[in-house]
Amino acid sequence: MRNWLLPENIEDILPPLAGRIERLRRRLLDLFRGYGYELVIPPMLEYLESLLTGTGHDLDLRTFKLVDQLSGRMMGVRADITPQVARIDAHLLNRRGVTRLCYSGSVLHTRPRGLDSTREPLQIGAEIYGHAGIESDLEIQQLLATALVTCGLADARLDIGHVGVFRALCRHGRVGPELESEIYAGLAAKDAAAMRDATRRLPAPTRKALLSLPELYGDASVLERARRVLPDYPEIRSALRDLRALSRNGALPVSVDLADLRGYHYHSGVAFAAYAPSLASAVALGGRYDEVGKAFGRARPATGFSLDLRSLARVVPEESGPGGIRAPHASDPKLAALVRRLRSAGDIVVVDLPGHANLRRESLCSREVVKRGGKWVVRRIAKV
Repeated sequence: MRNWLLPENIEDILPPLAGRIERLRRRLLDLFRGYGYELVIPPMLEYLESLLTGTGHDLDLRTFKLVDQLSGRMMGVRADITPQVARIDAHLLNRRGVTRLCYSGSVLHTRPRGLDSTREPLQIGAEIYGHAGIESDLEIQQLLATALVTCGLADARLDIGHVGVFRALCRHGRVGPELESEIYAGLAAKDAAAMRDATRRLPAPTRKALLSLPELYGDASVLERARRVLPDYPEIRSALRDLRALSRNGALPVSVDLADLRGYHYHSGVAFAAYAPSLASAVALGGRYDEVGKAFGRARPATGFSLDLRSLARVVPEESGPGGIRAPHASDPKLAALVRRLRSAGDIVVVDLPGHANLRRESLCSREVVKRGGKWVVRRIAKV
């Protein structure tokens, strides 16, 4: 085995993709800052009980675990930054009012989410803490739409659901935890036969409502159909009301899917995923996760979203810039002054090093500094 091979679904990021990722990261963090979101930088490693608090079984399976050689306690390499930000809000900032936070960093997964996914996503996101109303969900959804447009994805769409519908049906139908997990697995796999088998002993109204969930998918008109088909429980009325408000905000085209329970053990209300036409997997995930804050001993409602910069960079339109400028290696003060001015103006200037003249094409420069009439000037490099 070659000693330079990387593990499966782990890869280096090479130029120019690395440059595109970094430009997107800066652009998004600047956007978040303009909306009042403060940057936090949590650590890559934490004690396991802190890292997984309130996140459910799914995140536990995706988390790499190791023993801390200093304390002997189990640690985890973060698979999601959101629980860490919830901890920061609950125990370090300790604010009473609304807090807006953003973050960016690598996470590590034991298994990739999909066949073409990396195990080391570059996660970037924004979150609001301290407000339980639909207004903060609307702000997050609109911020996501602005973020996607800022990155060049003007044709994205949003799928929204609400875990409160499924939970209300299970609670009122007195569905036990084991059976609930079985029904949830059938919904997640869109397995109608498994759903029918799992619900066969439930009361007829509960069974009918659960079996109808996979059919409640489409545009906002689905919500009216759901109101007629589903039981008139207060939790379901509230969930449908929230989904109606979110579907009308106009930020992105919206589809409603009441069978999509992505992050069911993690979210507490609205959950959504953004899709781009050129990417099979979701380009962004988000929703409300009030229970994460509760798990840290401080009941702080929370809503937010995250994106994977690696996936995003592969689908955003490429930007064509003027290209770099190649400059000769010389001790002329006038040349040095020109190079400083060009770099101060934002240009990329690559100074040739002696002995590499025949490899200049590897610098990917489109312009060069030459001396004409006793003056240093910039000209376009002629194509061979």
